[in-house]
Amino acid sequence: MPRIRRSEPEERLAETAGPEFLEALARGLRIIQTFGQDRRQLSLSDIAKLVGLPRASVRRTLHTLIHLGFAETDGRMFRLTPRVLMLAGAYLSSNPVSTLIQPALERLSTDIGEACSAAVLDGDDMVMIAHASPARVLQLSGQIGMRLPAVSSSLGRILLASFDDERLDALLSRVRPKPLTAQTVTGKNELRRAILRARAEGYSLVDQEVELGFRSISVALQRLDGKALGSLNVGAHTERGSLDTMVDRFLPKLRALAGELRQQLI
Repeated sequence: MPRIRRSEPEERLAETAGPEFLEALARGLRIIQTFGQDRRQLSLSDIAKLVGLPRASVRRTLHTLIHLGFAETDGRMFRLTPRVLMLAGAYLSSNPVSTLIQPALERLSTDIGEACSAAVLDGDDMVMIAHASPARVLQLSGQIGMRLPAVSSSLGRILLASFDDERLDALLSRVRPKPLTAQTVTGKNELRRAILRARAEGYSLVDQEVELGFRSISVALQRLDGKALGSLNVGAHTERGSLDTMVDRFLPKLRALAGELRQQLI
C-alpha cells in the first residue's frame, strides 16, 4: 500500500516510532480529521487532495470506515457518523481530569452566569475537554473538542507560562501565529511578553484576540504536586464583562475553583 505523505512533524514521528508504526491506522485517523464544521461532507477527490494520498488508498480507507460504522456515503459524498463520538467519549469518560472538571464548571457557570471551559495542551493547540454555559445560549467558541492556538488564547498562554524559558523559546520559534481577529497578537516578541506577564501575574486575560466581542480570563489547573495539567477559563461578551469585571469578579472565583480541584488531582 502507498505510504502516507506526511508533514515534517509527522515524518519525524514516523522515523522515531519504529517498524511497529501502522500506516493504515494513521491513514484512517488522518481522513477522519479532514472533516469539520466547514467540511461536513466531502467527495473522494476532496479527501484525497486534503490528505495528499492516492484516490485508491483513500477509497479503501473510506470503505473500511463505512463498514465499521464511522462514515457513510450517498455514493458520491462522504460524511462521518455519530459513532465517531465514541472516540471522544472514550477519552472523556476515562480521563479523571475531565470527569472532575465538568460538574465543577457547571457550578461556576451557574454562579457567575457566564461560560466556563477547561482545556489541555495538544501540540501547539489547546483542546477543550469540558465546557459549561448559563441558561441563555451563547454563540461563542467553547464546545468540547474545539481547538484554539495556544499562543493566541488565554487558556493557552497561562499554560505556556509554566514552560521554562528554553521550552517557551523553542515553541515561539516554531509556531506561525495567524490573525484570528483584528486584535490578535501575532508578533513573537509581543507574545513572549504576554506569556511572561501571565507567568508573573498567575493569570492570562485575552481581549477579543480569538473572537471579536469576546473576552477570556484563564488560570492554570495544577495537580497537588504543582504540575500544570491544563487550564480553566471564564469567557464573557464584552458588553457583560468589562476588563475590570474579568479581573475583579471572575478571577477570584476561577482561582478558588482551581485550588479546589488541585486537592483532588494527584
